[in-house]
Amino acid sequence: MKFRSQSAGPDVNRIRVVRIIDRLNVGGPAKHVVWLTEGLCETGFETTLITGTVPPGEGDMSYFARGRNVEPNVISEMSRELSLRDILVIVKLLRQFLRLNPQIIHTHKAKAGAAGRIAALIYKWLTPSALVLRPRQCRIVHTYHGHVFHSYYGRLKTRCFVAIERLLARITDRIVVVSEQQRREINETFHVGRSEQFSVIPLGIDIDEVLEDRGVLRREYALSDDEVAIGIVGRLCEVKNHSMLLESAARAVADGNGDGPRMRFVIVGDGHLRADIERQALDLGLTEKTIFTGFREDTTSLYAGLDIAALTSLNEGTPLTLIEAMCCGRAVAATEVGGIVDVMGSRRTTQEEFTIWDHGVTAPSGDAQVFARALRFLAERPELRSEMGERGRAFVTARLSRERLVRDIEELYRELLGGEVPAAAGAPQQIISVNGEGNSL
Repeated sequence: MKFRSQSAGPDVNRIRVVRIIDRLNVGGPAKHVVWLTEGLCETGFETTLITGTVPPGEGDMSYFARGRNVEPNVISEMSRELSLRDILVIVKLLRQFLRLNPQIIHTHKAKAGAAGRIAALIYKWLTPSALVLRPRQCRIVHTYHGHVFHSYYGRLKTRCFVAIERLLARITDRIVVVSEQQRREINETFHVGRSEQFSVIPLGIDIDEVLEDRGVLRREYALSDDEVAIGIVGRLCEVKNHSMLLESAARAVADGNGDGPRMRFVIVGDGHLRADIERQALDLGLTEKTIFTGFREDTTSLYAGLDIAALTSLNEGTPLTLIEAMCCGRAVAATEVGGIVDVMGSRRTTQEEFTIWDHGVTAPSGDAQVFARALRFLAERPELRSEMGERGRAFVTARLSRERLVRDIEELYRELLGGEVPAAAGAPQQIISVNGEGNSL
């Protein structure tokens, strides 16, 4: 069964949802929107996924949608960067809305969030009842998977994006964030939206999709049993900060002075910085210790071959790669940005400026020296890594499943459409917490 083809019309007997994302490029958001499109179709919703195009070099995950029988409607002019073509994107989105008659329009990420919400506002008021100040009954929802409020652009451009998001929040019925830390950043630090607009709905993954065959990666790249494989998965772009991983790798290897475990570093992904990162590995003397796999469609089968899953981002929401690695029983080492601490479990202790958690270790963003010490700490303690991995696996299985994600979004939609009494304006909004506890703002 196809979940909404381009030629299909709306099903008046089901709750109609249009979901918009700028592109299905490599990353967690692409999987997220496909899982929701597929999952909600099974619970009484008529779901349409609208996407843009993936530029060269980013890696196209349309194969993932096809594998789930999800057939997106593609607007070729919609892509990541702002341009005059966005006017045409808004027009085309509006035409889709008029054809599909959605009750909920849900946008994801910054670009689709801007064009989609502007088109949604026009759609709500482009009706005869607007003459008596009665817009269409359509709810607008936006999900922040991360944000572009720092570490992406220069100061002036960043201020412009923050100002735009503050304006867009005024026409949004509900703002969804994937972690409590992200909510604090967006709402309290950058003053986007009102507290009662926010719902914290953690990510979910298809647990059955994560394969635990340790041999897939290690056989293909000839990793011996006594080598500690430290891997990072993600686009090779500035915000992921692979440069820091390599600098930390060089320090960790040098600090060992030939003693301790042998370490190999696996970089899974591709992007416009690949040549620069490969050159840095050469300059640091890491060529023989670093494996570049490029973009892989079988990424989820590679985690089991790692011993440590690393992440060195400057800015994140909640990275799906860490959740998938934890589901596979891997200990993690990450920078303390965005919602990462929300999936690390309980804080155990701080040692040599890095922090030890239930599921791994974290270091301050941008501090290659501390991150190197954190990597060696895990590399030298296989039993601790195993314990952290098992705790992480139990955490993901219990709280971060695809089924829980679909259920949470379904409940949100039914509340917005009157299935439950919404929180009154100004009243504390209940948060669905990754720790399984309710928190109020």
